[in-house]
Amino acid sequence: MEVHFSPEQEAQISRMASHAGMDTELFLRNAALRSIEGRNRFSAAVREGIAQADGGDLIDDDEVRIWLEQQKRS
Repeated sequence: MEVHFSPEQEAQISRMASHAGMDTELFLRNAALRSIEGRNRFSAAVREGIAQADGGDLIDDDEVRIWLEQQKRS
């Protein structure tokens, strides 16, 4: 598989890889895998939420607001 970047993008990626102490190929591979894993976790969380909602396991709107306010204060 080949991926093409503009010269500016390549330079930025190279700097980021160097800063991370990796060669560019390893840096890009790790970034792609982290992206895939993140998307998979997000999709799983959405499926779990839909299943909970379908099962009637919902949180009242006011409870959500209270929880969010508490999170802001923490």
